[in-house]
Amino acid sequence: MAGFDDRKKAAETKFALDGEKEFKAQARRNKLLGLWLAEQMGMSGADADAYAKQVIASDFEEPGDEDVFRKVWADVQEYKLDISEHRLRRHMQEFLEEARAQVAQE
Repeated sequence: MAGFDDRKKAAETKFALDGEKEFKAQARRNKLLGLWLAEQMGMSGADADAYAKQVIASDFEEPGDEDVFRKVWADVQEYKLDISEHRLRRHMQEFLEEARAQVAQE
């Protein structure tokens, strides 16, 4: 039985670590997305960092990515940026892949 318990504990530990890595990757994706959009809106420096923090915070409203998408899509429309919904979602996916690679390297 000890072998089974050890495997169970190892699986639980791996699951927790994977969840932590994904959480970090999601937050980093949101930061990358926020910085990219801030640049599109003409922001830089502290203003860009503050906007990226707003994007990160928007992810705590509900599970999934739709809360982030709604926030940034509203900003795209408010600033009248020439970015389609498809392009924005594509960038979200690309930034997530980049963020996962960065987290994996840490």
